[in-house]
Amino acid sequence: MYTYDLLEAGCNYLIQEKEVEALQLIKVHFKSDHALCISTYTEGEEIVWKKKEASIHDIVECLDDKAVAAWEKLYYSQDAFYEEDDEE
Repeated sequence: MYTYDLLEAGCNYLIQEKEVEALQLIKVHFKSDHALCISTYTEGEEIVWKKKEASIHDIVECLDDKAVAAWEKLYYSQDAFYEEDDEE
């Protein structure tokens, strides 16, 4: 088991918060004395706070800039596709 305190601000991570859950991408924006402000991308972007001592089942990897850029290209192209459908 890991905790959110191990994560670094400004980095993107693939994590598995609980053993039975799917992987999720998170970005750590900043850390305070007791918590972290992160974005999650499970169902669109959501900015949330997590306590530093909150558990994470697995930190799969810290993504490099190239991987994040490739993911962003895919993520934002899907948003454009769905926005076009809403206009009809």
